[in-house]
Amino acid sequence: MKNALRASRLALAFALTFACAPAFAQKAYGPGVSDTEIKFGNTMPYSGPASSLGTVGKIMSAYFAMINEKGGVNGRKLNMISLDDGFAPPKTVEAVKRMVEDDQVAFIYGTMGTAPSSAVAKYLNVNKVPQIFAISSASKWNDPKGMPWSVALNWAPIYMTEAGIDIRYALKANPNAKFAVLYQNDDSGKDYMRGINETFAKDPDRLVKAMSFEVTDPTVDSQVVTLAATKADVFLIYSVTPRACAQAIRKAWELGWRPQRFLSSGCANIDTILKPAGLDASKDIMTLASIKPLDLSKKDPDLEAYVDFIKTRTPGVDPNYSSGEYAYFSAASLVELLKRCGDNLTRENIMKQATNLTQVPAPLLMPGIKLDTSPDDFTPLHDGYLMRFDGEKFEVVGDMMKGK
Repeated sequence: MKNALRASRLALAFALTFACAPAFAQKAYGPGVSDTEIKFGNTMPYSGPASSLGTVGKIMSAYFAMINEKGGVNGRKLNMISLDDGFAPPKTVEAVKRMVEDDQVAFIYGTMGTAPSSAVAKYLNVNKVPQIFAISSASKWNDPKGMPWSVALNWAPIYMTEAGIDIRYALKANPNAKFAVLYQNDDSGKDYMRGINETFAKDPDRLVKAMSFEVTDPTVDSQVVTLAATKADVFLIYSVTPRACAQAIRKAWELGWRPQRFLSSGCANIDTILKPAGLDASKDIMTLASIKPLDLSKKDPDLEAYVDFIKTRTPGVDPNYSSGEYAYFSAASLVELLKRCGDNLTRENIMKQATNLTQVPAPLLMPGIKLDTSPDDFTPLHDGYLMRFDGEKFEVVGDMMKGK
């Protein structure tokens, strides 16, 4: 009798288990997702003053095409709708609203720049649409309470941290150094200036002059002339627009001003900045990076895979285009995030996974650096290495610099 009762209970348990299995295995989808597709939106400056950065979007698209050829992510093809915003925030708003409301994308990914990304952040947060891996290293994106649906993917420690690291390194070399700064007059540039002002809070006289420029300005020559007149020992250049960075380097050189120079991480591009500025004029420039410098004289499987990808998938793009490395790294990071979502591709779970990346490796990151987010800290990268341009390539200088 007892055996019969035990068998009956066991059979009931099995029946309940299998009855419940479909509920646990049930797929959960939000807008833009089906059994075969994950559709998401993106904006890039394919035209306008920052059009050279549009290559980032082309590389991302090529990466997702490669993933699709291999079967996609968990069997779903990636469909990125990428629209031109000309690096103009009003156009970013128009494009993002169209993709969210008309195209019904699952999320917005990789909007280029702090100002365009900021212009759509409130709209996306109000509508609870994930803003995933906005291209910005501004501190404002680490705001879990104020912007719980927004996370950026910085390419180096955030601007405020970068400024502090640059200054500390310069002062170690010259304890009596005076500083001059050229910065882009937008949220990202002001963030960099906050880092400078905080670092100099107890010694403000170190900063002898800071001048801003607009991204639409045809030239920054007049600002550099004024800064050069200070004869400061250190010149900090912050921008994400190649033209301004190249002009600043070249003009300072033509004026005979030879300070120690730090170029913001977003402009550390040999092909689009240092070559136009002149390799002689660019020699010894310093920058901060979390992504490996492209040096194929060293055997590195990550770099070799990247160069092969660029040559075969994006003909016409120079592998030395360092923003291309970021594009490749960002696209790979998004693929990893979506893999972690499994079959739960609701907007809520996509955001949950984006803010719970614990020591996740990603291609092209320097040794010891991994993606690391939490519900209380949305910043994926905190650490970096200082690099010096030797006239041909960037070389790492010293050990990893901790950002927190």
